[in-house]
This record gives sequence, C-alpha cells and structure tokens, in this order.
Amino acid sequence: MNPKVLLTSKEVDIILHRLACQLIEKHLDFSNTLLIGIQPRGKFLAERIQQIIKTEYGIEDIPLGFLDITFFRDDFRRSSKTLEANKTQIDFLVEDKKVVFIDDVLYTGRSIRAALTAIQSFGRPAEVELLVLIDRRFSRHLPIQPDYRGRQVDAINDEVVRVYWSEDGQDDSVYLLQQTEK
Repeated sequence: MNPKVLLTSKEVDIILHRLACQLIEKHLDFSNTLLIGIQPRGKFLAERIQQIIKTEYGIEDIPLGFLDITFFRDDFRRSSKTLEANKTQIDFLVEDKKVVFIDDVLYTGRSIRAALTAIQSFGRPAEVELLVLIDRRFSRHLPIQPDYRGRQVDAINDEVVRVYWSEDGQDDSVYLLQQTEK
C-alpha cells in the first residue's frame, strides 16, 4: 500500500487555527491554564498552538511546558527496543491549574495514562484536558477521549498514522502508512 495523504500542509494549518480558537473559547485569557506538550511528538504541536494564540489573538502569557513520559509508560522495560528519554521542561507549578495535554496522535491512550501519572510530580491540576491533531478512535486500550481533536482517522492495526512537521525538515503533513513503511 502506498502512503495515503490524510492532511496536507494547508489542511494542517486550518486545523491548527481551529484548535487554537476552540482553546480560546474555553480558556479565554489563559490566566489559569497551562499547555503541556507530550514529548517527543506533541512538542511541535504545542509550540504551534501557543504561537497562533500569541500572534493572532494577542494572548501573550500562556505557560508552555514539555513532559517526558518515558519512565511512566506501562511498556517500559517490556520491549527489546531501547526507549530514548526526552527532556521534561516544566518550570511552573500545575497545582490547581487547568492543564491541556497536547499530543500529535491519540492511539491506544497509554501515553496519556502515563502523562496523567507523570504530571503529578508537578502538583495536582484542577482539571486536565486533551488536545490531539489526530484521533485514531477505534484503537483505544483505555477509556481516554480527546476534548479537542483535529481529525478522526479510522485505521486498522497494521497501519500507522505519521505526522510530519516543518520543524523536522519536512512539509507539515499527515500520512497513513503500512507498519513496515515507518
């Protein structure tokens, strides 16, 4: 199977602006809200969302952090593949704040479960929401659903949804690939 384009650069841009607007509708001035990108792939999406809100809507003070969940995953040490940790960068407390987790693809829900455990090291949030670019809705292992989603994708288990970002030297795009095409 050839890679199937799910989203082009223009479609990704439209979706990012829509997601930013949805966040503004719910959180207004972000005075009590924190954005946290889940490492590694949620980092680019979180930075983009924050930048859109700042430049196009003039909301300057939006705390942004990045959370590494490597050692909180339930498959840690269960795979022969060596997991590579990323850096957590959260220089604020989450105690009694509204936290918006941001990730590129919601698949089984296990990464979000790990993020919910990992964030407790930084305090107890008043509320946690989830924003994802792609929701693979029929693939959940855990009862986790996004509050904000860019697009729902129905993919069978041997298919992979891959998000490419310009920050990685690619054009912004989303593809559906066979497992061996990663």
